[in-house]
Amino acid sequence: MRNRSWAIAMTVAIVITVGGLVILETARERIAAEYESALEARDVTVQLSTLESQLERLSAYQANFLLTKQVARAQAYCTNATRLRQTIQQLNTTYYRREADSAEQASFSQIAALIEARIGAGVTAMQQATPQPLALAACGTASGAQTVDGALIDSTLSLLRDNETRRAQQALDASRADQRVSTLCAAALSALNIVLFILLFRNLGIQIDRQARVQRQLITQQEELDQLVTERTRQLEALGWHLQAVAENEKTQLARELHDELGAILTASKMDVAWANRKLKDSEPAVAEKLARALANLDQGIALKRRIIEDMRPTVLANFGLVTALRTLADEAAQRNNWMLELRLPADDIQLDEQTEIALFRVAQESLTNAAKYARASRVSIGLQIDEAQVALSISDNGVGITPADLKRTHTHGLLGMRQRVAAHGGQFDIHRGVPSGTDIHVVMPCARRAMPLDDIAPAAPSERSL
Repeated sequence: MRNRSWAIAMTVAIVITVGGLVILETARERIAAEYESALEARDVTVQLSTLESQLERLSAYQANFLLTKQVARAQAYCTNATRLRQTIQQLNTTYYRREADSAEQASFSQIAALIEARIGAGVTAMQQATPQPLALAACGTASGAQTVDGALIDSTLSLLRDNETRRAQQALDASRADQRVSTLCAAALSALNIVLFILLFRNLGIQIDRQARVQRQLITQQEELDQLVTERTRQLEALGWHLQAVAENEKTQLARELHDELGAILTASKMDVAWANRKLKDSEPAVAEKLARALANLDQGIALKRRIIEDMRPTVLANFGLVTALRTLADEAAQRNNWMLELRLPADDIQLDEQTEIALFRVAQESLTNAAKYARASRVSIGLQIDEAQVALSISDNGVGITPADLKRTHTHGLLGMRQRVAAHGGQFDIHRGVPSGTDIHVVMPCARRAMPLDDIAPAAPSERSL
């Protein structure tokens, strides 16, 4: 009898459990479907709000262009128009995918047509506002100058948003009702299997304690590794800054030695050879010809020495300041590469601290070298802005442009060197692809500006000019 009662109890328990699981699964599927419907309605509401904000930005760009006549505002208008069409396409796909009623489809089709007319009217207005034709192909074909009822668009959007909010609320209410049913079934199953749950919770508690101990150990190890990585990174950055400083000092020392020692030797040799050439020009023509060739070789050696010194430690930077050095560097690079040059430099030369001038000059030098090697540019622009707190250097070209892959490569020592050089002095270095092409480099560094009129700039040393 006891076995029979046990078998009946087990059978009833199994039937109840299976039935409860079936009810729970059915309720789960309904809840999931209703929740997805609510999420979709909320997404549509957000997209409609986005559409409305994009319409407002479209009007703002048009008004700004009509006031300022800036081509960039017209381009921004076209970009925003493209985003508008993308949002409309997404909404159109959503409405047809869920088989919305014909009234909503008709309302949305009406909005889409009105917005397209609004975009075209804006293009026409901007084209008529300027005597020069604008490149607004991205906006699409301009329609006739027709009046678009903005209030109708706003009211229809508000109506669609209200419908989506109502649909989301209904789905959430149905989901809550199904959740209550599933909660009751879960409570019944919990009461039926309370003993098993106690045992499971006991085992689960043991496992959770074990996992918590392991997790704490992992967190401790991770913190130690993070500290180690941070320390190593700081050491590497300090080493990089030190190496750059050592390299600059060595360049300065070597340039000074080349100028003082080698320059004096070459100059003295040139004077002696020139004297001998004048003495033997008439009596020994063959020897005079050799001496003339020696003079030419000495001139080449002096020119080579000057180029080496200028590369290691530009004398124009030391003698005339950053503005003149940048202008000279840009002019020479433009002549070598046949560039169209645009300079936005201060009219008066200024004097910064030595390390800041060197860092900015090296960044400009490396940037122009990269532009000559890789950019295939025809136009280069250099700008320098200085105030009491900081100095900003900008360099841009219209070449092929740098790619994200180039920025991530670890063997691009030129970029890394520029970043470290700027960071070593507390500055910010930014490089990105230009629009629509080319490369833009922007450097901002703190500085202590000291005005130095051009009349007070000391001229180059006579020995340097003679070499």
